[in-house]
Amino acid sequence: MSHRTVLRRELTPAILVAGLVSFVFLSAPCTGADETQPSSYSPVVMREDFDQTLARMEAAKPPIIERQAALLQDRYDLSDQSAKDVTMSRGKPVQGGVRVKLPESVESWTALGAMSPEQIRQKAAWPKGFLPLPHPNHAEGGMLFPKLHIDQIKKQEERDLTRFDLDFDLPQHFLPEFPPPIYLTTRTDLGDVSHGQVVGLSNYFKLFNGILNPKQLEGVRLLVTPFPQQQFNATDDRRSRKPSTGVTCFDCHVNGHANGATHLVGDIRPQEFRHRLDTPSLRGVNIQRLFGSQRALKSVEDFTEFEQRAAYFDGDPVIATKKGVNILERASQVHFMAEFQAILDFPPAPKLNVYGMLDARQASEAEMRGQKVFFGKGRCDVCHPAPYYTDNLMHNLRAERFFEPQMVNGRMASSDGPIKTFVLRGIKDSPPYLHDGRLLTLEDTVEFFNLILETQLTEQEKQDLVTFMRSL
Repeated sequence: MSHRTVLRRELTPAILVAGLVSFVFLSAPCTGADETQPSSYSPVVMREDFDQTLARMEAAKPPIIERQAALLQDRYDLSDQSAKDVTMSRGKPVQGGVRVKLPESVESWTALGAMSPEQIRQKAAWPKGFLPLPHPNHAEGGMLFPKLHIDQIKKQEERDLTRFDLDFDLPQHFLPEFPPPIYLTTRTDLGDVSHGQVVGLSNYFKLFNGILNPKQLEGVRLLVTPFPQQQFNATDDRRSRKPSTGVTCFDCHVNGHANGATHLVGDIRPQEFRHRLDTPSLRGVNIQRLFGSQRALKSVEDFTEFEQRAAYFDGDPVIATKKGVNILERASQVHFMAEFQAILDFPPAPKLNVYGMLDARQASEAEMRGQKVFFGKGRCDVCHPAPYYTDNLMHNLRAERFFEPQMVNGRMASSDGPIKTFVLRGIKDSPPYLHDGRLLTLEDTVEFFNLILETQLTEQEKQDLVTFMRSL
């Protein structure tokens, strides 16, 4: 053995210890530590015990909630105003109208749409509701669930997803219906196989035995099994009062769809540049080729494995080891989970033909006009071609053309970068919109893209476009 090899073996433990000390002292301030310089890592060793953390963060909670509530009120009309005669698949009213507030200096959306990006930027006329939406506490981040879901899981499984430091921010009427139905590509004759229930460990077998094959059934079991996660685990730096068994895939993607649960993307540093994450639906993943709003994971298997190895722990494999990362076996468990996800179907769209276009014999005049705008002046089909209304690509909208970079509640509002094209089939069932949920209604979404794409749609064209998308 060479002198160099011996020296390397003697120095390695010392280097590891020194690295760990630096890692602890350069950690984020969410545990009470002073941040001396930015670090890519989360803290491993806590500087205060759990009771101190609990007391400190509970005391800090009310002003944090008030600050986020003020931001939402400043940006949006949050009133409950449903669109006429439009509901989601199980009957929940769809919210209507443009909810993003115009700047006082702008007369109308038409006037804003006539301005160039340079003019909007120079006049600071970009609506605040079109800026990136911060996490309710962006400096802290982490998984956060709507109260309706928290209450149901507590009742159904006696598992508590309440965070002692934070509450969910968006009103329930802007979220998907709960619980959402489940449609299967393999058994379209059955309709909603959830029968109005939230699928969990207590009922998955009864609901799916005899409908799924053994691999798919095991996949469902894994998708509803709780595993440790950054905020919900058994360590002293969790964000639940009691040690937790963790979260499930279907806590965010409830019934293979979505419930509005939010998080921060794990693949950006520093913290203020991380994007809030609006949980997308898993419906129709069989026709998708990109997963993760920005990560561009190439298969649902990659997505499934990556989520539990990294995204559950803010993209930090070091802290994942401490908190109890669940390492899935790729050839069986990951495959089983992916096989079930791949048969989750879109809700029925009876007015669409096999090409994904409207059947003129069933569609209304407004829907037909909206389809013409979608595939014409609106340029929507450039990224959202029929029949599934996605091109399975990434696109950079360059929204930063319209505003100066600015810090908003701990979130640096700047460029979003490339974002995957989300599927528009069944879109009325999946509010809020865009990758971070900043757009509360389809009307907001049309106004946003009218500016981004500089299409200068008329008010009638905008209304018809929304009507068409609700038929998808």
